[in-house]
Amino acid sequence: MVVHVKQTGNAHSIAGFAVSRAVGGAVIRNRVKRRLRAIMSELLPSLPDGTAVVIRALPRAAEVDYARLHDDVADAVATARRKAALA
Repeated sequence: MVVHVKQTGNAHSIAGFAVSRAVGGAVIRNRVKRRLRAIMSELLPSLPDGTAVVIRALPRAAEVDYARLHDDVADAVATARRKAALA
């Protein structure tokens, strides 16, 4: 997956998802989106206020189990936050 993080200055943190047809059919794409929403609902409270996170799911996101996806998303968000702080 590809993760982008930006400070927006808003009061609340938000997350958005892009899951293309390359990930799979409608059922698979919706499952990936549901999993990503559940993961980000856990991670958003730990982010600073005004953080916007955009996640673009790659086809492999449909193949891994929830625990692995959670770890991958958490790592990718942490890496994107570090890179955003350096930019």
